Amino acid sequence: MELDVIADIARTTPSKIVLVVMDGLGGLPHPETGKTELETAHTPTMDRLASEGICGLLDPVAPGITPGSAPGHLALFGYDPLRFTVGRGILEALGIDFDLKEGDVAARGNLCTVDREGTITDRRAGRIATERCTEMCRLLDGMEIEGTTVLVTAVKEHRLAAVFRGEGLSGALTGSDPQQEGLAPRKVAALDAASRRPAYIANEFLARAATILADHHPTNMVLLRGFAQYPKLPPMGQVYKLKAAAIAAYPMYRGLAKVVGMEVLDTGPGIEDEVATLVESYDGYDFFFLHVKETDSAGEDGDFERKVRVIEEVDRHLPGIVALEPDVMVITADHSTPAAMASHSWHPVPCLLRSRHCRCDAVTHFSEAACRAGGLGTLPATSLMPLAMANAGKLDKYGA
Repeated sequence: MELDVIADIARTTPSKIVLVVMDGLGGLPHPETGKTELETAHTPTMDRLASEGICGLLDPVAPGITPGSAPGHLALFGYDPLRFTVGRGILEALGIDFDLKEGDVAARGNLCTVDREGTITDRRAGRIATERCTEMCRLLDGMEIEGTTVLVTAVKEHRLAAVFRGEGLSGALTGSDPQQEGLAPRKVAALDAASRRPAYIANEFLARAATILADHHPTNMVLLRGFAQYPKLPPMGQVYKLKAAAIAAYPMYRGLAKVVGMEVLDTGPGIEDEVATLVESYDGYDFFFLHVKETDSAGEDGDFERKVRVIEEVDRHLPGIVALEPDVMVITADHSTPAAMASHSWHPVPCLLRSRHCRCDAVTHFSEAACRAGGLGTLPATSLMPLAMANAGKLDKYGA
């Protein structure tokens, strides 16, 4: 549905919506048990919420399309990810409160490991500590290339943000990250004629970085992707008439929340910290986005058992949210990250919505298989926000 239609019928009410996004929650069956990570986990609270609500599956972008994290989340917030695009670099920079200036181009970086031939052997450099990333970023920060300054700042673990500041820059660039090991980093390429000089500057930065980092194994190279300038999206407050808050420990998702106009709350690094932040801030907002990163990290590492443990940890802390009695509570994901694939995938994600106005279905267990038979069916993820708003009594009648 078009956002201007929602804006015309949205209204402000005291009701509250809590959206819990377990990043990469969807999975595939383990070959020995035939059960996914979610089906394997002991989740009594999620199961109870499923039995009290309505369940289904969400397609983040479209059937068969594997989404990145930004498109997956934008869809959950009701923004068509094929129409509204946000470069990953902008999200990384905003997530660490980087002071972006007009005209800046930001890129997301990974410190990685390459062998003597320049082939990538580990895209994440062993998920190094953030302190090591900070040390490497200091070596790269402040490089001057043809009147452009490259500002490099650590984000978390192996991730960094590289901000190119100067005249005549463009975000219409391809990334250097081939997205898999066993290949050499790619050359950054211009997507239009105006971006040829920015592409040269990016490649020169990467060439100099290779020299500077050569003796710092395992962090002996950097990969860049998601080049972008600041986007302009209609804010959630304008579209949905919501006072929205984001609770996310991981910087990129804090940045994404800022782009759509949420207020980002300070929180600790753990799931328990995030739930405590929601409880403490509950009276001040009518919409909460609570993000859990660790499900995705475990899936990307191919660690089935760890992903199960993270799901169970989330379930143990959910009663703290349930006790607040939100008018609408949603649990879902931005995309699937099956441990069997160790990557994002195209599979629809499970979703449950509980409110006193929903038509409960027969689902009693929150899982991919159970949600496939749920009353919501399989929907585009962009349908979630209108459904949550309707169940919270925040949408007026459309038309006469």
